[in-house]
Amino acid sequence: MQNFRLGRNKTLKMPRVIKNRSGAMDGTGDLFAVQQAFDLVQNKKFTPAPQPDETPDTELELVSKIPESASDLIVLTKAKKLGAYVIAATAKSPAKFRGVFVARMQNYCLDTVENLLLANFIKAEDETGKHRREEYQNGAIIKLKMLSYVAMVAENAGCILPRQYKQIALQTSDVINLTAAWKKSDNEKWRIKQENLKPKGF
Repeated sequence: MQNFRLGRNKTLKMPRVIKNRSGAMDGTGDLFAVQQAFDLVQNKKFTPAPQPDETPDTELELVSKIPESASDLIVLTKAKKLGAYVIAATAKSPAKFRGVFVARMQNYCLDTVENLLLANFIKAEDETGKHRREEYQNGAIIKLKMLSYVAMVAENAGCILPRQYKQIALQTSDVINLTAAWKKSDNEKWRIKQENLKPKGF
């Protein structure tokens, strides 16, 4: 190893040429850190260049190719894609998690689609129909919240990858919000209908 000495002006004299050493090439993270360090030393503003995603979400790419049905509600389409993503993401999960997390997450997705389909087939024309439809909508939201919780625990245990958990959480939140908006729309339509049924003068 070369012995560096301090010069008369008390500065460290660095070699002009650094010999190439064999070994693994620097990764994106290393290059990022080196560039940041050089910019800091030279009092330059550090502006990192956009880095390509080194771990593309192949499951999301696969699910995005699934054709959508024009006759389906948006919330139903999103729920179906969520289920397809969860099944694809858990296909390579370790065998020890299959009975604990994988089956649970897949079943919650299937139950959500079933509840949304049942809710869609029930007409909210009377109070009984409205309550039944609302029960299935609430059931779908509960299943989705359970899915989000189990996915979080599964990620902590190493059953799914962090990027997969992030995608499941995003899609789950999207379906929950759409279901809640559907319920709100039903309630508003019911309120208007009840007001129109009232005799004039009341």
